[in-house]
Amino acid sequence: MWRVRVQHRTGYSYEGEVISSFNEARMTPLTDPSQVTLESRVEITPAASAYRYRDYWGTQVTAFDIHTPHDELVVTATSVVETFLRQGISGDLTWDDLQNELVRDPYAEWLAFTRRTEPGAELASLAREVAQAPAGPLSPALAAIACVETVRSRMEYRLGATGVHTSGLEAWHERKGVCQDFAHVTLAMLRSLGLPARYVSGYLHPNATAAIGEVVEGESHAWVEWWDGEWVGYDPTNGNPVGEQHVAVARGRDYDDVTPLKGIYSGPKSSGLGVVVELTRLA
Repeated sequence: MWRVRVQHRTGYSYEGEVISSFNEARMTPLTDPSQVTLESRVEITPAASAYRYRDYWGTQVTAFDIHTPHDELVVTATSVVETFLRQGISGDLTWDDLQNELVRDPYAEWLAFTRRTEPGAELASLAREVAQAPAGPLSPALAAIACVETVRSRMEYRLGATGVHTSGLEAWHERKGVCQDFAHVTLAMLRSLGLPARYVSGYLHPNATAAIGEVVEGESHAWVEWWDGEWVGYDPTNGNPVGEQHVAVARGRDYDDVTPLKGIYSGPKSSGLGVVVELTRLA
């Protein structure tokens, strides 16, 4: 078990005064069987009227609007989370089981392609090739791992090679990207095989041997979960199962469902964006 404090600060500056804005922040970690959020708060500058709700996917959203002129917006989310060792790969279901309507109906939204996870002919063909090992077809669980390993071995992690709006197929054609892109490519392959799969956003503590109380610089992270009888988390960027160093914040079909901070405003264009994430292991 790990106990981690996460502080995520996002700030926007504008080329003049913004008259009003309406925003949604998805920056509060989840509570589920693999982690418990012990405390959390979201602070907004300038002061704003805010309320919380859970969206369709179960993510806690802090919605707020500001109607006083401002030339800067800063949102700081601070949370303390306990994380636990996740389950291993179950591998209980067969491909025939996954084709059953009793599976396909309730998991239809995790099987559907989005603009970001459309595989095209190339990724769909690659997924089928990966799932068909020389010794015979792999089980769904092993095929999922093989897809993750294929993405990681054929794509290069490179900051700036893609943008926030890049689709998985576009990143695949470049063979470069960041964690968001690795997750989208993996989801495209998994769903093309008929495996329900979802996008997870959160944080990854970079040091498995971190000292208690040590503050380290982190960043937002993304990984995937697939369903083969149980939900299994896997990190395609690093090529390993999701563990105690991962803190999950939101789940959805792709990045568009889990954007940490988004909104609309009336005023001049933004002149800058700053994001700072600090992670502290407490236990």
